[in-house]
Amino acid sequence: MDSLKSQAIDIIKQKGLKKLSEPIQLASGAMSQDFVDGKLATSHFDDLEIASRAIVDGILLQGLDFDVVGGPTLGADALTIGIAGIQRCRWFFVRKKPKGRGTNKLIEGSPIGDGDRCLIIEDAITTGGSLLKAVDAVEATGAKVVAVATLVDRGEIARPLIEARGIFYYPIATYLDLGIEPVGLPD
Repeated sequence: MDSLKSQAIDIIKQKGLKKLSEPIQLASGAMSQDFVDGKLATSHFDDLEIASRAIVDGILLQGLDFDVVGGPTLGADALTIGIAGIQRCRWFFVRKKPKGRGTNKLIEGSPIGDGDRCLIIEDAITTGGSLLKAVDAVEATGAKVVAVATLVDRGEIARPLIEARGIFYYPIATYLDLGIEPVGLPD
């Protein structure tokens, strides 16, 4: 494992992984006592920079290139800005739904469309539901999603769904790397 990736995993373990006394409900609806807070793990810029560089390196080493980065707000926000700064590229955020006022856009930040090669980011994935909605929104503009990356994949559900769409998938850490139980679909 490369040095940046192993440093990022250590940061996630030390600063973002919490064992809770009671299970909490995740965005997927599943319950878990292992809470991974990617925003907390990367809340100092030094840590954000390491995680962002690890993602960029992992994508570029696959021979993939991107000119715009983004993902579902709020989970992707810090990583999006970190990666855009490192790569000196454009960025965007995808809302859960249009704001209902102003320009009423689903995608905020850089306009994207035909010819744009996008990296989609998320801090933690369980089923990939929020992330795949962001992929759909980006693809609806005519832009191409070349890769998806996340700080943490909490289970075995998201990867096959992402890869079935012909998109390269790059998690920095999996549940195995963190020594936590995998999270599946809610009952």
